[in-house]
Amino acid sequence: MFTFILVSSLFLLWGFLNGMIDVMDKHFQDELGLSKAQSAWVQFAHYLGYFLMALPASILATKIGYKGAIIMGLLLVAAGGFSFIPATYVNSLVHQGAVTPNTAFVAFLAGVCIIATGLTFLETVANPYTTVLGSKRYAATRINLAQACNGVGWPLGPIVGSMFFYSKDAAGNSTGSETLYIPYVSCAVLVLILAVIFYFASVPDIKTSDDYHLDNSTPGSSHSIWRHPHFVFAVVAQFLYVAAQAGIFSFFINYMTAELPAIPASWQAGMERFAANAGILQGWLTGWFHSTAPGVIALSDKGAANLASVGFIFFLTGRFSGAGLLRRYSAHKILGLYGLANVLMTFIVFLKLGWISVLCVFLSYFFMSIMFPTIFALGIFGLGARAKKASGFIVMAIMGGAILPKLMGFVADEWDMSRGFAVPMVCFIFVAFYGFNWSKFSKAESMHSVSVTGGH
Repeated sequence: MFTFILVSSLFLLWGFLNGMIDVMDKHFQDELGLSKAQSAWVQFAHYLGYFLMALPASILATKIGYKGAIIMGLLLVAAGGFSFIPATYVNSLVHQGAVTPNTAFVAFLAGVCIIATGLTFLETVANPYTTVLGSKRYAATRINLAQACNGVGWPLGPIVGSMFFYSKDAAGNSTGSETLYIPYVSCAVLVLILAVIFYFASVPDIKTSDDYHLDNSTPGSSHSIWRHPHFVFAVVAQFLYVAAQAGIFSFFINYMTAELPAIPASWQAGMERFAANAGILQGWLTGWFHSTAPGVIALSDKGAANLASVGFIFFLTGRFSGAGLLRRYSAHKILGLYGLANVLMTFIVFLKLGWISVLCVFLSYFFMSIMFPTIFALGIFGLGARAKKASGFIVMAIMGGAILPKLMGFVADEWDMSRGFAVPMVCFIFVAFYGFNWSKFSKAESMHSVSVTGGH
């Protein structure tokens, strides 16, 4: 239990860091004059780190064990956090004309990528580790509970991001470029402390069960993980799921600032009155709305960034409720139903049905909640010692988050943000397909019934 709680703290960490990443795009669009597709380089740099480091992380985890790989990941995250200090200095040179905005952008992207390489170690190790810390009957439940800590950290990221990325001085000028490094450096310090705790903690290396006889020479058994369809399709499903997630998360602010129906002026007045009596929360509550024309009220970037936290609350609620459902029902069936639900949600957003579509954006967060950990658990099911290697490939599939958001941004640039939701809709169709067909791919009834009909 102590080990599980300690490992779950890692999920909280990368949830917070991912939450900040997801509200960074609009900052660079405004500060550096980037299009939506160009700002998606933030996601590209983030998920490129996963792609480059996933296999090395899985290989190293096999050699030095879970504990060593976790500490290595924490040190890389710290290095990435501290790299935001020189990146901020480079950005200050833009105003002096010494460097171009693209140079500053690349400096920040480098820090994002380094942090992602560290998070890759943590995800490659922590995800499969949670599945073996107890009965395999509840493997999907444990990984979803641990990922719920991810969901706790994710709502905090946009709140902190709105404070530092979209901050303004007394004259109303943006100071986000000067303060963007603060939360990252703070995280770097905390991560170093966490690395010391892991160094002295007991983190035993546990071998997973070998349901497919990959670890022996049983006649007729397959020693390659690529001969197992439930794993292969999990890689594809994870690629497309993370692609959909990254697109929706990263363009949330763009959607909320551009696609919301007309906002009543009474909302702004009510928020201002509430903020005036909110004490220490006053700074957070002010600046949610702004006037785009006489009598026209719209949600500001800061307001949308804060509203992203509401989306992540839906996400967190889905994680906790989903963990309960996975204790009672087959994991692959829940995944299929949630995937189908998100096909419907994104289609309604695509149709531009006013506030109904806005609600469906938040509901899409809810139905995405269990997808990553459940695909992960279903993909490594029964792979024995090869689970670490399989984990590396599934984490590598996170590269989908680097590629598809650029396509979603392109569609939004050509048409509008609502039409861009057609991209994640296609992704969710495949996730639903994988969920409903996992039993056929794995030749197992469910993760509750772990008997397997021999090697295949």
